[in-house]
Amino acid sequence: MDGIELMVEEHKNIKRMLKVIRKACIDVMNGKEIDFKDFKNMIDFVRNYADKHHHEKEEKILFNRMVDEIGGTAEKIVKYGMLVEHDFGRMYMKDLEEALDKANAGDDEAKLDVIANAVSYTHLLSRHIDKEDNVIYSFARRELGKETLNKVNMECDTFEEENIRLGVQNKYIKMLEKLEEKYK
Repeated sequence: MDGIELMVEEHKNIKRMLKVIRKACIDVMNGKEIDFKDFKNMIDFVRNYADKHHHEKEEKILFNRMVDEIGGTAEKIVKYGMLVEHDFGRMYMKDLEEALDKANAGDDEAKLDVIANAVSYTHLLSRHIDKEDNVIYSFARRELGKETLNKVNMECDTFEEENIRLGVQNKYIKMLEKLEEKYK
């Protein structure tokens, strides 16, 4: 399995969820009630598919190899770029969850925070994915040795097999498809 190509494919699923999130926010902006269950599912997808499943491969497998083998430039790109953006994404999800709880308790002003945090996440991740797909992954392929890329592939393969056994990918792709059907 080509680990980097797998990450690019996962980005496609994440971008599909970003569209769902935006459409759900448009509904709220247009006066529809917040579907708290749907937003909780979106947060679940982001935390467990985009972050835990996808970002974990980047952070623990690819980015560490880049820093170890390439050095200075990779360290700057990873530590001061990609990892910071991953943390911003986590912050937006935490703030979105808090805003949803307030809105669910009757705080009408919190609806603004629901939209603001959800849309901010979609903007951040859209740009982040574009950088990874078009710059970071190409840089890794160009600068990492063949042996290192093979190790990345093997580690990603092991990670994927364990997650398939646990049903992670299947669960979140089905969740995504169900939300896409609702938020066309």
